Amino acid sequence: MGKESILFIVSAPSGAGKTSLCKEVVKLTSDLHFSISYTTRPPRQHEIRGIDYYFVSLEEFQKMIESGQLLEWSEIYGNFYGTSKASVEENRSKGRDIIFDIDPVGARSIKEIYRESVTIFILPPSPMELEERLIQRGTDNEVVIKKRLKKARAEMEQANWYQYRIVNDDFKSAVEQLKRIITAERLKRTEEI
Repeated sequence: MGKESILFIVSAPSGAGKTSLCKEVVKLTSDLHFSISYTTRPPRQHEIRGIDYYFVSLEEFQKMIESGQLLEWSEIYGNFYGTSKASVEENRSKGRDIIFDIDPVGARSIKEIYRESVTIFILPPSPMELEERLIQRGTDNEVVIKKRLKKARAEMEQANWYQYRIVNDDFKSAVEQLKRIITAERLKRTEEI
């Protein structure tokens, strides 16, 4: 029998660094696939289709919902984001571990379907630091930043639902902690066999 893949679900408020952490840990960890979401939002500067997101029109996204192609989806700030069911199943059939960079709504949806998933929440060092990161990112105006901060507070209240929590106050240290969680979970599954 082939290796059972592990799904690592990583959530965080906008600006906490989850995408950077996930992408770095994928570079440093063998046999770990990054789940690329579909989105209706336009690409930001330096984002590349098929690496950062699959950018699609609202019409295409709605067709994906209607035809049951999405494992989960949600609307965030007027844009839609979703995970391809086929992509997840293809990677699982090959025994690949998958890491998801996803919001808490999507995390709960995936955990409901794949109960053995591992949930990890990334916290900013402080609300002030989070606000500073959002401002420095330079992608949003003041109104959007305030919306993101309000949503961040609500999301951080859900952190206790997650199995693991990492405070991203030092990027290298946070990457190391995420790697350790992946290694520990892989070892745990190996020992259960």
